[in-house]
Amino acid sequence: MKMMPLTMVKEGKPNIIRKVGGKEETRRFLENLGFVVGGTVTVVSLIGGNMIVNVKDSRVAIGKDMANKIMVG
Repeated sequence: MKMMPLTMVKEGKPNIIRKVGGKEETRRFLENLGFVVGGTVTVVSLIGGNMIVNVKDSRVAIGKDMANKIMVG
């Protein structure tokens, strides 16, 4: 299956996290929020430049610049 950034996925559809990119501190920040390879993430909604996602039973808001570093597939 082809990987794509989290910003490209449809709302409400669970996706498997394949890769978390960015600088080390960015990756660590995202991993602390629950964005780990092999985990599931679901986009709940888009509000302005932010995405509301469900990850690890939590609802998290992240900016699109961060979401572009999360590859799913």
